Amino acid sequence: MSTAVESTTSRRAISVLIASNLLGGVGVASGVAVGGLLAERLGGTSVAGLGQAASVLGAAIAAVPLARVAARAGRRRSLTVGYAIATVGAVTIVTAAVVDQLLVLLAGLGLFGVAQAVNLQSRYAAGENAPAASRGRTMAIVIWATTIGSVAGPNLSEPGNRVGVAAGLPTLAGPYLFSLVAFALATLVIGLGYPRLVRSRPAAEPADQREAPIAPVGTWAALRWASRHAVARFAVVLIACAHAVMVMIMVMTPVHMQHHGMSLTVVGVVISLHILGMFGLSPVFGWCADKLGGVRTGALGMALIAVAVVLGLLAAQAGGTGVLTAVALTVLGIGWSASVIGASALLATATDEHVRVPLQGATDAGMNYAGAGAAALAGPILAWGGFTAVNLAGAMLLVPAVLALVAALAAQRSPTSPAGSGRP
Repeated sequence: MSTAVESTTSRRAISVLIASNLLGGVGVASGVAVGGLLAERLGGTSVAGLGQAASVLGAAIAAVPLARVAARAGRRRSLTVGYAIATVGAVTIVTAAVVDQLLVLLAGLGLFGVAQAVNLQSRYAAGENAPAASRGRTMAIVIWATTIGSVAGPNLSEPGNRVGVAAGLPTLAGPYLFSLVAFALATLVIGLGYPRLVRSRPAAEPADQREAPIAPVGTWAALRWASRHAVARFAVVLIACAHAVMVMIMVMTPVHMQHHGMSLTVVGVVISLHILGMFGLSPVFGWCADKLGGVRTGALGMALIAVAVVLGLLAAQAGGTGVLTAVALTVLGIGWSASVIGASALLATATDEHVRVPLQGATDAGMNYAGAGAAALAGPILAWGGFTAVNLAGAMLLVPAVLALVAALAAQRSPTSPAGSGRP
């Protein structure tokens, strides 16, 4: 493939990823604000976190198979299949609300969560279509495209609820109608618009090497490789920990706010601010990853998450103050953004293609398994100790990332240590 054709194909791929992420953001965020509330309605407060847990678990289970499809058949196939599964999930959730069955709801939320796995893997697809010097920024721009849809999504909760009720659906089912439409459109955008032939290696590598077929290693082999490289290990651990903290606190915030008498409209605004924090500054953190390095960017994200936890504790002590809760959740989203983009940039610099894609899939799986576990524990923790206990538990989840950061910094100072590939 000539350089000009390859450049045109790459630009087209990135444009399609931006459009699909916008739609995917609408689909995911339309339901995320009410998933816990719907689960609580069907099963009580103690199982409210299971709704998000099922969704995150679905993303975790899908991450590795989607990565395998990407490695063997290309990103176009894996992303299309993922959005199609999420569309089926939205249909199942609406059905569960109609038949008033918690188990059906959890199954639907599991399928619904596959959309999050697709959104996450799209950042790696963007990195494959960018030169090494701007890979972090390109990945961040695709992530940033999620901002518009994700910020709008929670604010569609109340209109969606009214549409659903007008259509004869139970309360809280309506927002998932918007999710269904958004996921179906994203499926079409990827399936029809994403080019069949895009580079599967970073642009910094010679074309003859990029086109050489290399069989990918297995998931466990990729993780073993990362375990021997402190920087890569830090990236894997940080993504899991940052996501677990974010999910634990975020999924209980709507329940906490409603317990203090706040309306669904206010809940939607707060979740929108949180999602704006998650994606709105992603180009800034992509620039940081390219210029300052992924480790420093990830460390900044960890610091911001710690600040968010402190603000969450203060909000809990203030008795559910809406403004302070909104600030805490917004900072939490910003910290998640810096952490994930910094760590993702590190993973994108893995030099061996047969390790890179499987490791990315394994990392996203670990990220979502950690989030699912955090979400499942969040409900009982909230019921036992309130929002204070939720934030304290979130702080504990950040500890492994702190230890991994110390090891990564030590490895960088030692030139003989296998710190991992890529810029620090």
